[in-house]
Amino acid sequence: MTMPRGLLISVGQHSDKGRKPVNQDFHGVLIPGEPLLSLKGIAAVLADGISSSAVSQIASESAVKSFLMDYYCTSESWTVKTSARRVLDATNSWLHAQTRKSQYAYDRDKGYVCTLSAMVIKATTAHIFHVGDCRVYRVAGKALEQLTDDHRIIVSSEQTYLGRALGINPQLEIDYQAFEVEAGDIFLLATDGAYEFVDARFVTSAITEHAGNLDAAAKAIVEEAYRRGSDDNITVQILRIDAVPEETGVFDRTATLPLPPLLEPRAVFDGYR
Repeated sequence: MTMPRGLLISVGQHSDKGRKPVNQDFHGVLIPGEPLLSLKGIAAVLADGISSSAVSQIASESAVKSFLMDYYCTSESWTVKTSARRVLDATNSWLHAQTRKSQYAYDRDKGYVCTLSAMVIKATTAHIFHVGDCRVYRVAGKALEQLTDDHRIIVSSEQTYLGRALGINPQLEIDYQAFEVEAGDIFLLATDGAYEFVDARFVTSAITEHAGNLDAAAKAIVEEAYRRGSDDNITVQILRIDAVPEETGVFDRTATLPLPPLLEPRAVFDGYR
């Protein structure tokens, strides 16, 4: 008798302060054992502290660590979306309160603010949570498909600013999407210090060349961004899905089934009154 196949993922990560004095990026991945692997999935998170702030590296580190710890402590009955949003709302409130209590209370650009992109892969579904201008890409052959929108407002060719981030406002507006994944899918999470300087051809070549060591692939991409003149912190995460769980019944398909209609008295649903 063969054991049912589970979720298997290969990960590569690398971060460097680049030409900046301090690395205000922070990143992490958590691959739990069972039963959490089936109940909650695998989480990858990337945060980038705003460069105008001297304390934003505290924001990015806090955001990543709290997501990776608190997400796995949420109720098993909650969906991935509910669990992650509750955690991010709490983090946002905490960061906003830290700024209000500090000497930067009236200058949010110097407060506890960061951007964040998180990816949770549970069973055969990927969930993306995103605020700011980090990016999540899907690797498609020699091309990169950008899955997230940059929350950056362009004032002129010289001036842009973040429209949304963690810690700026008391309430958090975060982008969410979910989609099916399969074995062989590859995803890239990157800060602007990486994606603004390295092209898709180099990225996909590095991932192919270092297929057996994705940490080396991430390091090669970061080093190339630096070589091409990146003036920011540089962080890259690579996730490759090596196997997805086999469907064993209807419960594996709950993420893709349509929602039932609102039930009225004496209505018939799935053959039951």
